[in-house]
Amino acid sequence: MTTHWLYQPWPWYVVGPLVGLMPATLLLLGNKLFGVSGNLRHLCAAVLPGRPAFLRYDWWQEGSWNLMLALGIVAGGFVGGYWLANPAPVALAPAALADLRALGLHDFTGLVPRELFAGSQLLSWRGLGLIVGGGFLVGFGTAYAGGCTSGHGIMGVADLQKPSFLALAAFFVGGILGTYVVLPWLLG
Repeated sequence: MTTHWLYQPWPWYVVGPLVGLMPATLLLLGNKLFGVSGNLRHLCAAVLPGRPAFLRYDWWQEGSWNLMLALGIVAGGFVGGYWLANPAPVALAPAALADLRALGLHDFTGLVPRELFAGSQLLSWRGLGLIVGGGFLVGFGTAYAGGCTSGHGIMGVADLQKPSFLALAAFFVGGILGTYVVLPWLLG
């Protein structure tokens, strides 16, 4: 049996319905809402000594399934990125490659440009701003919006929640501003 299909990106018409079925499956299996960012609260409730009132709840009863889901996502990402990695460079449109080269990025051998995301970048102001500042903004935005892109984009939209549609529009606007304004400014 060939495992060639494991090393190639799956087509949208396979992955899209699979992702779309996940919220319905979670609702059918136990009225669970898909999301990843809420796991930080469960993790803090599980391990922090002298927990504040916000973290005093039965984290195992409420969040153990979601912690296992997040652990599975991390494990699957590791397996996919390490053992099943496609050695070919990431397929980018020629226009995208030209834009990235114009910003000074030239190493496209991994999943992300190494000039931006290598550990050594933490020693520069630009790298520190991109990695730590970007991580802070993602965490703040997730807390402020009451969920992350996957929770709002997959579960919230599937549940036809108006705040999720609003959050999704804000994610797209933020992505466009980041791409066309913030990233060129930081790399310029």
